[in-house]
Amino acid sequence: MTDPDPEPAGQLAVDGVPRGQYALDRLVKLLDLEQLEVNLFRGHSPAHSPVRVFGGQVAGQALVAAGRTVPADRGVHSLHAYFIRPGDPSVPIIYETERVRDGRSFTTRRVLAIQHGEAIFSLSASFQLPQDGLEHTEPPPDRPVPEPESLPDLGERVRAGGEAGWMARFERPLDVRFVDEPMFSPDRRPPSDEPMRVWMRADGRLPDDPLLHVCLLTYASDMTLLGSVLARHEAPSGRVQMASLDHAMWFHRPFRADEWFLYTCYSPTASGSRGLATGRFRTSDGTLIATTVQEGLVRLPPR
Repeated sequence: MTDPDPEPAGQLAVDGVPRGQYALDRLVKLLDLEQLEVNLFRGHSPAHSPVRVFGGQVAGQALVAAGRTVPADRGVHSLHAYFIRPGDPSVPIIYETERVRDGRSFTTRRVLAIQHGEAIFSLSASFQLPQDGLEHTEPPPDRPVPEPESLPDLGERVRAGGEAGWMARFERPLDVRFVDEPMFSPDRRPPSDEPMRVWMRADGRLPDDPLLHVCLLTYASDMTLLGSVLARHEAPSGRVQMASLDHAMWFHRPFRADEWFLYTCYSPTASGSRGLATGRFRTSDGTLIATTVQEGLVRLPPR
């Protein structure tokens, strides 16, 4: 997990377009990969990226590369990925897609992201034709959740003199509203076994492309998940080194990423400078739409 692209600082609108929609349009363009060959694609990073490529960006782009080789009537239902090396934002990323299987109901793809002749990321994704079957969903938790409109967004936090961490410095294609005080806030809660909760949605309107909505959720899934590891401990004194190691997602039913979803993150365990984090995405009516699990590097500063 690394930081995404900087935003035009302090602007509420850019060229007459609301700041959120401007940032969202740039992200959609970022996910529109250039096709070089039948199974070969090229992606770019934002012009003002930090030292490393944001993990959600490379995961979203790799999923686009996989989806571009699959019939449109098959939706992605799961992905499994490894972050192998830090991405270099100054050069393009080549996405090499392998057509593993095209079955009657399921399609499997593997994608390797390459820079400087080396793999930086790998992804396996499975797609399925729509089919009828058993239907149930996990009941919503009993813990009450404030409505997203009653909570400040990150821009409001900054303008009010509050903390927004690294996200305050970067372009925000998602409207992010923390239910619980975020880890970077001086008012963060004491260590707790309770999950972290945050409302999110694309900060503008998206085209009616199901793959794009799944890619946006994949992008969002890497933004706050590892923070749930730190939420179970006292705030460390010094900079913590954090990076995504592997990532898995399951998409349970259709959704729109430009409508509010609640991201509930919880870390069941940490050891060996690694933390395991789980996340559940629910629509505003409590329906479970996706589940994610990630293990990440969480290395404390030297004593």
